[in-house]
Amino acid sequence: MTEILQLIKERDPGEKEFFQAVQEVVETVQPVLDRNPEYRKLAVLQRITEPERVILFRVPWQDDQGQVHVNRGFRIQMNSAIGPYKGGLRFHPSVNLSILKFLAFEQVFKNALTTLPMGGGKGGSDFDPKGKSDNEVMKFCQSFMTELYRHIGPDTDVPAGDIGVGAREIGYLFGIYKRLSNKFGGILTGKGLGWGGSLIRPEATGYGNVYFAAEMLATINDSLEDKTCLVSGSGNVAQFTIEKITQLGGKVVTASDSTGYIFDEEGIDKDKLDYIKRLKNIKRGRIKEYIDKYSQAVYTEVDTSLDYNPLWNHRADCAFPSATQNEINEKDAYNLINNGIKVVSEGANMPSVPEAVNLFIDKKILYAPGKASNAGGVAVSGLEMSQNSMRLGWPREEVDTRLKNIMKSIHKTCLDAGTEYGMQGNYVAGANIAGFLKVVNAMLDQGLV
Repeated sequence: MTEILQLIKERDPGEKEFFQAVQEVVETVQPVLDRNPEYRKLAVLQRITEPERVILFRVPWQDDQGQVHVNRGFRIQMNSAIGPYKGGLRFHPSVNLSILKFLAFEQVFKNALTTLPMGGGKGGSDFDPKGKSDNEVMKFCQSFMTELYRHIGPDTDVPAGDIGVGAREIGYLFGIYKRLSNKFGGILTGKGLGWGGSLIRPEATGYGNVYFAAEMLATINDSLEDKTCLVSGSGNVAQFTIEKITQLGGKVVTASDSTGYIFDEEGIDKDKLDYIKRLKNIKRGRIKEYIDKYSQAVYTEVDTSLDYNPLWNHRADCAFPSATQNEINEKDAYNLINNGIKVVSEGANMPSVPEAVNLFIDKKILYAPGKASNAGGVAVSGLEMSQNSMRLGWPREEVDTRLKNIMKSIHKTCLDAGTEYGMQGNYVAGANIAGFLKVVNAMLDQGLV
């Protein structure tokens, strides 16, 4: 194991996020390799940690003042053993090869857990849509897809949205793909309801995360009723996490963006959440504007001199990190535990650093890694693909029921896999082992390719 990790570190120097994701999986699947020694001979770890294809391209575009800009575009096609590549596109200045490889690697196992036939991929650009006009975003999306369209297709690779890629961006990307390919098909998920989208898709990641947390609580005969919850982020995942917690009787007291966070001790009810949705989705404003309307709330600006995030230092029962990777460090984890947190369910991808994860597991916190708890988004993307293939749309209740059942199945799969390998209640080990076995066995069935 040490040799494999060292080889990856030497081959991909500086890719710290990718190495972090690989290390977590490699360390937890060691019992699987011990039980199946033929896996080592067949180099399954080396094969599953190397992308099948990495696509890197330039994206030239022109702003409203006539200035030309050049961004980088990426698509990581990680593994297609159980289906076409599936994973989102992220438009954010932080995007680089390491982050996208980590996301694609996580996506492989996440998709395997959904029970749907989807491989794993991820892509995006270091383009920042914030502060750009609709026309500028459209021009960028059209330039981006002009190259990407050659490498994707309904049976090859089906991208979706992620940070910085919402309904607006998906619409522009789909439009230019349709024009270039002369095809109207299920090439992207997260589409508008009027042109191939699925009900519940916008809500799916947040809803699914809360359904997973409810399943964890059910194992100790508890529920989200009357629970105080901390949520980070204020984008799509955070919004619908807040919505579903509220529907299930919980109270959410925080929301955040890159500038800071708000703490509303009274709780973010439906009307306040509707305001956040308008603020972030339509006005594209900052979360600090929340206190202009709800003066009882307290806004705290980001302070980079602190070695912890004060958002995670409030009394609460449950935490739902839903912003970005590595947002909970070891000190944050201590603060959460000391403030009474019993459940941590990840809406973002890898939001907890390894030291924080180890602490949650050691302290017997009900901790759900993102590859399990936030799989609802890609699960409903898979359902959108199915509806597109059949040229029909399912009603909201049917999609929501399927989502609930998928999250129940993922929860049971993680629990069963962890128990089988002597790590009962360890959702990290269970998720990694279950996903790993499904993908590796499919790879071996298909030969050395």
